[in-house]
Amino acid sequence: MIADEVDDGGMDASTPVWAVFGDLMAGLLGAFVLILLFALASQLELVTRLQDEIRQHQLENQRRAELERALAVPLAAGRVTIDHGRIAINGAVLFAFNSAELQPDGRALLKTLAGPIATYLKSRDEILMVSGFTDDRQVRGGNHQFADNWELSAQRSLTVTRALVEEGVPSADIFAAAFGSQQPVADNADADGRSRNRRVEMAPTPRPSRANVAAPASAPHA
Repeated sequence: MIADEVDDGGMDASTPVWAVFGDLMAGLLGAFVLILLFALASQLELVTRLQDEIRQHQLENQRRAELERALAVPLAAGRVTIDHGRIAINGAVLFAFNSAELQPDGRALLKTLAGPIATYLKSRDEILMVSGFTDDRQVRGGNHQFADNWELSAQRSLTVTRALVEEGVPSADIFAAAFGSQQPVADNADADGRSRNRRVEMAPTPRPSRANVAAPASAPHA
């Protein structure tokens, strides 16, 4: 019996050329479809991410607008400023130099802020972080009450926190933080810059989810 002829590439010479071409085109089409599906999936993910960012930006703008409306009176009077959702009060309005005792004008200002802040926090189910800041100069002179700027900023934030609670902000909706001379907003090289850095800021923040709070361990059975 005579063996069938085989070409140099090992392919049966009797195989039609159109069948080989069809297989090749089918493979190319499959690869193209896979590439197209991958591109569409990537595009859909990008669009979804962009929509989420736009939605977050809109919510943040809405949040800032609500906060500005709540504090319209003290803002108009120039007693406070709001920057990126953070309420800032110059330290000189609240405290004398190197002191953590509220001045009368400072207490009066906090009294006007307490009601609007409490209402705002309740409407959005948020809590308020009260942060104390100082300039970079160390506590000097006859003031031996504070060991350093950390301690001074901590006491000032606690003083403001307690004053707001006394004026009606629920204690569960507020907490104090201290930053000392960290995170300055101006250059400490001159008196004006140091004055701006001595400040108290109040920032509404999302309330921690109760699901993230670890449940206390159960007592062992007797």
